[in-house]
Amino acid sequence: MFMETGDALESSSNPHSQPALPKITEEKRMINVSMLQEILQNFVSGTSNVQGAALVSPDGLALASVLPTDMDEDRTAAMSAAMLSLGERIGSELVRGTIDRIVVEGEKGFGVVVSCGPEAVLLVLSSAAAKQGLLFLEIKRAVAQIAPLVA
Repeated sequence: MFMETGDALESSSNPHSQPALPKITEEKRMINVSMLQEILQNFVSGTSNVQGAALVSPDGLALASVLPTDMDEDRTAAMSAAMLSLGERIGSELVRGTIDRIVVEGEKGFGVVVSCGPEAVLLVLSSAAAKQGLLFLEIKRAVAQIAPLVA
């Protein structure tokens, strides 16, 4: 009834034999942080009036960021995720449908939070001189580059 070690080897080398238990593997893609960092760096340096950007997980952990030196990355990441989560809840309660973006406008500029799919949230910081339409267009382009990398 029990297979000897030799029998197990012999049956496993037989091309017609079936394994006793199926091998289950979970495939998880690794996020390429250096590529995300490069995209954010190019976005911040190549887009006028953009002062910083951070890509965070939905639970508030920083994946990549290019932020002003006086900003705490961990705190900013947590607030960005919380903003999107709360914004989505408010949009649902007010029957506004899917939220495209959340904009915080202050005297020094804008903070824009957008979803990059279920795995990431993008925060963009810009000066008050930024033209919102152009800023939103550039953010959309950045999201198009980022989303496939975090999906």
